[in-house]
Formats: sequence, C-alpha cells, structure tokens
Amino acid sequence: MKHHETSPVLEALKKGGPTITPSLLIMGWANFCHKQIIKGSLFLISEILFLIAFVTQIIPALSGLVTLGTKTQGMSTQVIDGVKIQVAVEGDNSMLLLIFGLASLIFCAFFAYLYWCNLKSASHIYQLKQRNQALPSFKDDLRTLTNERFHMTLMGIPLLGIVLFTVLPLIYMICIAFTSFDHSHLPPKSLFHWVGFANFGSLFNGRLATTFFPVLSWTLIWAVFATATNFFFGIILALIINTKGLRFKKFWRTVFVITIAVPQFISLLIMRNLLNDAGPLNTILEQLHLISQPIPFLSDPIWAKVSVILVNMWVGIPFTMLIATGIILNLPSEQIEAAEIDGANKFQIFRSITFPQILMVMTPYLIQQFIGNINNFNVIYLLTGGGPVNSNFYQAGSTDLLVTWLYKLTVSAADYNLASVIGIIIFVLSAIFSLLAYTRTNAYKEGGTR
Repeated sequence: MKHHETSPVLEALKKGGPTITPSLLIMGWANFCHKQIIKGSLFLISEILFLIAFVTQIIPALSGLVTLGTKTQGMSTQVIDGVKIQVAVEGDNSMLLLIFGLASLIFCAFFAYLYWCNLKSASHIYQLKQRNQALPSFKDDLRTLTNERFHMTLMGIPLLGIVLFTVLPLIYMICIAFTSFDHSHLPPKSLFHWVGFANFGSLFNGRLATTFFPVLSWTLIWAVFATATNFFFGIILALIINTKGLRFKKFWRTVFVITIAVPQFISLLIMRNLLNDAGPLNTILEQLHLISQPIPFLSDPIWAKVSVILVNMWVGIPFTMLIATGIILNLPSEQIEAAEIDGANKFQIFRSITFPQILMVMTPYLIQQFIGNINNFNVIYLLTGGGPVNSNFYQAGSTDLLVTWLYKLTVSAADYNLASVIGIIIFVLSAIFSLLAYTRTNAYKEGGTR
C-alpha cells in the first residue's frame, strides 16, 4: 500500500513547533524567531496593511461588486433660507463599483500569494534546521534575486503591468456580459445589475437571434473565402513569377509587393471610391456601353459581399506570394529533377511535391490568417462600413462581421453587455478553431516528436 507523502509545508507546520507553526496566523513569525528580522518585518507589515485595507476598502468594494450599487443619482428638494431648490444628489456608479470590486479580488489573490510565500519561507527554515545548515541572511536573499531567481526579478514589473492593463480589463469585459449595462442603464446616471445568462439567451434564441446567426454565418463564410482565395491565388502568382525562363522576375515581384508598401487603409478607401455607384469604374463601363446602369458593387448585399472578398484578395495575395516564393526557392531541387526524369509533368510535380511542402510550412500561417479574417475590422469597415443597411438586423448591416457589429453596439448603440457577449463568442470560436487546427498540423506533430 502506497502512503501519500506529506508536502514540505504541511510537515513543517505540523512538526515545526512554536517557532514555525504560528506562521499560519502571524506572517513572518518563523523569520523573527530565527533572526531574519527584515524579511519577517516585510511579511508582518504586508499582513497588517492587508487587514487594514480589508476592513476599510475590500469589504465595501466586494459588497459593491455584489450589488453593483443601490443608490441612483437624482435630484433632491432642499429648503435653504426658506426657499425650496432642487439639488443634485450623487448616487452609486455601477461601473466603478465593478472595477473596484474586481481590483479587490486581484489584490486578495496577490496577498494570498504573499501568504503562501510566508509559509514556504517557514518550511524552508524548518528544512535547513533539520539538516543543520545555516539560514540565509537578507543579503543572501537579495543576491538570489539577482542570480538564481533573476528571471523572477525581471518578470515582476511586466507581470504587474499585465495584471493591471490586460487581466483586469479582460475580466471586466467578461463580467459586463452578465450585466444589464446597455443604453438604458448608463452610469453614473443609472445603475446596472447582474442578469446572469440573459444576454446570451437574447442572442441565441431571443430578439437578437435574427441578427446574430446571419452575421455569424457571414463571418465564417467571409473568413473561409478570404483565407482560401489569398492562399491559392498567392501560390499561383508565386509559381508564375518563379517559372523558369520568365524574364524580369524581380520587376514583377516588386510590382505586386507595392500593394504592401501602401498603407492598407489608403488602398481600401481608394477602392471604396472606385466601386461607388457613381464612381470611376461604373462611369468608365457606362461610357464604353458595357453596362446600362451602375453596378451596385457596395450597395447591393450580394455584390457587396463579393466585392469585399475581391478587394481583400488585392491587399492579401502579395503576402502569400512572398511566403510561397521563399518556400519554392528552398525546395529540394534533387527531388524535382528525379520526378522530371521519371516522366512527371509540371502539374504532377506541383501536386505531389511543391504543394505539400508549401502547405506543411504555411499551415500555421493559414490558421493565423483565418483567425485574423474573423476579426478583420479594416476591410469591412473601411470598404462598406458594414452596409448596405439591412432593416431586419439590429445595429448591423449586410456585410458586418461579428467584430464590426461589436464595434457598432459599443460606439453607436451603447449596448456594452451585448458587445461583451459577442467578444466572448469571438474569443471562444477563435480559440477552439486554433487549438483544433494547430494540434492536427504536421508542423505541430513533428515538433512534438523532437
């Protein structure tokens, strides 16, 4: 029968006696008892400050996190010198209460880590005493932070920044999805409250389902076509430019790379003007008598969707072309020459040698491109603005993706709770697809076997 091993910390607390065990309640006790005065003082001061903050700040902040405010801002009638006047009365701010409540939880988690460090320090003292070894001084601990644990010292400030400017806003955004924070409940004038999964229900089977599912479907269709067209046409362009016997290869490569040098938003705004109903393209086609009326490139739902995919090819194909060119130039020439000797034609060489090599190297890039296209704000917003308008949708147009719909819900409608729900859905979709796709690539499998 196997016996469960007791952790070093539990063993130290059980067997350490009066110089170790009280560290459970008094941080730094073990350090004080073994003449580590500075280290013990830091632990004890941390505990005292936490207890003061817990009573004066954390408890009220956690209470506010639970209620999200109970006092609404308004006007109160007061009598001053016999005259009745209306005086503004400050109320609770649900947004600030939520932020301070979450910050308090993070602060408690940080103190829990310090408390655990206190227990580990007591355990370390106990183990050194058991082995009759000298205890480290405060200078020794500082020297450790600049030597063996220097990586932890360097990570301290960046980690604090990540917690304050990434983790806290991210948790705040997730929490907003479970509240009534919309245009009817804008703080500080109004309070919002917790509503559980009501916002998710509104998207999936409520009043917004008629908008959410069409926008989600178009987002996935757009991501697939935008990724596939750039990939395949980029490879074809790379193969054409690198064909043996083609003259001025550097010139042709430079011509297509120019689109990368031009800022994307400039290219998209130019395309928006060109494809306008009264734009240069329709004007030229009418003057050549090729069309009798303007083609609604951006004003018809079907034409607009086709247009954004074609314009995305213009700005995206050169990136794929450059990557594919690098792969083609580094293909094993012996393998290709052997296939040619065996009688294989160019298409067979491409299908059996060139394309599999390109696909294996570019699969992680394809995954990144697919996720990037799901969140491709620039192309849609700058080219069509999400339009044309669809009267059946709430705050969304016919070409809006989930990310542009999220933007409109935030900026135009002030429905922050619904925007937060959509943000969570985008993250879940992106994370699931990335994990499922990447773990099945040859690049991942070959990397795991090394």
